Amino acid sequence: MPFISVTRLRIRSIRFLPAFALHAVRTARQVRGAPGYRGGAILRDRDWTFWTLTAWDRIESMRGYMGAGAHRAAMPHLQHWCDEASVVHWDRDEAGLPAWPEADKRMRDSGRTSRVRHPSPRHDTLSYRPPRFGGTSALPPAAAAKS
Repeated sequence: MPFISVTRLRIRSIRFLPAFALHAVRTARQVRGAPGYRGGAILRDRDWTFWTLTAWDRIESMRGYMGAGAHRAAMPHLQHWCDEASVVHWDRDEAGLPAWPEADKRMRDSGRTSRVRHPSPRHDTLSYRPPRFGGTSALPPAAAAKS
């Protein structure tokens, strides 16, 4: 039974995209080699919005990744760069990743907002536009990527 984590980040200005992209590349490299990481995907949505969908052996594996390395270095910047940020977690009965529509539904139904310094009017209510599911990229574990 994998532990699923979904994040949604909306960058509030194009001027933050280069720094965000640099941190995103570093955290993607880190997650692919993280202990307990089963796989994931990234969704590039409209309006500089980015989703991550990751599966873990257990919550402790995800927390270890979050509190170390590139991910830990990126986290403080998100409060300033984003005007919308949210996360949702759950234990999944089936193996593998859920589909993006399920991730969106879970975010709307039971997601929680993250602290941002300049929230949009939609931030607190998670009343964002429906995502476009076409811009997705797989994020396999490093061992699977070498196969």
